Amino acid sequence: QVPRAPSQPLAGSESRRFTNKHSKKALKASLTLGILLGMFFVAWLPFFVTNVAQAVCGCVPAGFFDVLTWLGYCNSTMNPIIYPLFMRDFKRAMGKFLPCCRRSGEPRPSAISLSMRNSNSGPRAAASLKNVL
Repeated sequence: QVPRAPSQPLAGSESRRFTNKHSKKALKASLTLGILLGMFFVAWLPFFVTNVAQAVCGCVPAGFFDVLTWLGYCNSTMNPIIYPLFMRDFKRAMGKFLPCCRRSGEPRPSAISLSMRNSNSGPRAAASLKNVL
């Protein structure tokens, strides 16, 4: 008989937790994508179908066409509302830049720190940037 190492059962349970965590994230991402695409098709498909019908027969009233156009514009307006509702990372990123969403203890990031964070530069670039300014 070979004694089992105590880490073997733990590894199995950790892998199940890891799998469950990623499957939940994948489900949430699928749900978000489904909602966004569903809203896109509901808003823009009537516009494009009407646009083709207008080109073929010219039988679409101008007012109806305008309503369908504005329905598509409303979809574009809803995207910045939908993303923060379903995506925590997007909500955090927006909270850093919008004063109304920032927590009281968080400082506002400066333009230099943002450019340094996004440039993949090391500490040497930061020192040279300070010398330039």
